[in-house]
Amino acid sequence: MAGAALPADDRLARELLDGLAEAVVTIDPAGVVTLVNAMAAELLPELAPGVALAASRVPALAEAARDGAGTFETEHLGRRLRGVRRELAGGRCAWYVRDVTEERARTDALLAERSRTAFLAQAGSRLGLSLHREQTLRTAVTLPVPYLADVAVVVHRPPPPAEDEPHWIRWAAGDPSPVTGVAGWRAAESVPGLVEALEGDLTEPSPWLDAELADLAEMLPVGFGRPGTVLISPMTSAGGPAGALVLARRPERAGFDQREIALAREFAGRAGAALAAAELYGEQTHLARVLQNSLLPPTLPHLPGMTLAGGYRAAGDSLRIGGDFYDLFPTPDGGLFALGDVCGKGVGAAVLTGRVRQSLQTLRLVEQRPRELMELLNRALLDAPGAAARAQFTTLLLGTLHREPDGALLVRMAGGGHPAPLVVRAGGGIDVVRVGGMPVGALTAARFAEAEVRLAPGDLLLAYTDGVTEARGGPTELAMFGDDRLRQAIASGAGLPPAALVDRVLQLVDEWLDGQPHDDIAMLAVAAS
Repeated sequence: MAGAALPADDRLARELLDGLAEAVVTIDPAGVVTLVNAMAAELLPELAPGVALAASRVPALAEAARDGAGTFETEHLGRRLRGVRRELAGGRCAWYVRDVTEERARTDALLAERSRTAFLAQAGSRLGLSLHREQTLRTAVTLPVPYLADVAVVVHRPPPPAEDEPHWIRWAAGDPSPVTGVAGWRAAESVPGLVEALEGDLTEPSPWLDAELADLAEMLPVGFGRPGTVLISPMTSAGGPAGALVLARRPERAGFDQREIALAREFAGRAGAALAAAELYGEQTHLARVLQNSLLPPTLPHLPGMTLAGGYRAAGDSLRIGGDFYDLFPTPDGGLFALGDVCGKGVGAAVLTGRVRQSLQTLRLVEQRPRELMELLNRALLDAPGAAARAQFTTLLLGTLHREPDGALLVRMAGGGHPAPLVVRAGGGIDVVRVGGMPVGALTAARFAEAEVRLAPGDLLLAYTDGVTEARGGPTELAMFGDDRLRQAIASGAGLPPAALVDRVLQLVDEWLDGQPHDDIAMLAVAAS
């Protein structure tokens, strides 16, 4: 009753209702509002006692009441409202309405942050998996679509020796695969912010003007039209700018907000770092390949009257280089061969291997007698800068091959602490050529031994490194291949040409190892042809 004093109990009940943080609206069976508390008057000013709910300007509440729904949620006067229905006695009901604007904003922000985190996690994972430049570029343009933009373009400078003009790679939802092209400096300079981004500077999102579209229309899908908003971000890295990421949205899509701009910047930075890492990896791979080719055992030249074959296995190094080596140099009356095993394995041993081979390449021009040549090599290795600190040495077998008038081969060898070579006679017998000597590059007063062997037609000389006999495997995975197994292997291959015998020994060693780690292995076989 308006103007009349309420009973004490009713005043207390009213004070309790008005003190609630929720809006309370009660409705009678006819759909007429009977009570609104203070919060209801604030959130739903259209409602007051005596107002028919159906005629009110709160359609979501009226529709929920009419349909008997238990809840509703709607935008009203710039706020997000959520209501819950409670049945009362006498066919009446009460609606409890809460303002969930801030709650929804927090929820939306949390979902957006989760989505952002998931996007960056996926980007980091996929960008981190690629160490190849072209694959990194493809990843950088495919990930932002459609999450950040309708079209993504990476503008970059290709590595030498390609021309020094900006190239681009594009991805859009309708493209079957990324499309590439050359932009040219004139076209790149026509887009505000693109050249600056290529130099590492930040630019703000802006509309794409008709003039820019005319110059760079080929960067967009056919029929795409003029983009609505464009965001250009530098793809930075520790070594400087790696390119620029161009994100374009259609006109009907909202522009970039600050959260999206920050996300695009961070993604572009990660993509730039990944691209720089891929370029560095490519350079290092190229350098390693060049060095590897210079350190791998050579293709053996053809020498008249003899047949030669080599075998090589590095100790599991990814560059396929190690400390074992063989080499062969033609001479006027035959050839000079070398087979060595440098102390250690991997890249460090390969460096010394290269030094030994280069030294032999030079010293053989002034000395071709095996023992004298080994003494010169020993002096050269000890005189090299830092030799004492490195404490590296090599076992070595040097030998000359000379064809005699009857077709046999005379082999004179000098030994530097290397395993004794084996001679497979045409009849199947095995002779051990004991050479001996001390390792090369270890002592200034090292002594080296000599031996001589004659290979009749059908005989074969096999020189090898200790990686063959010391290969551990077998049933226990610890037993060495050993001298006896090697001799049995080559005895059963008597009469085979050098290449076939080397392949046979390598196959048997591989089977013995059965995938176990092993030392470097090198072999050289020679026979009179």
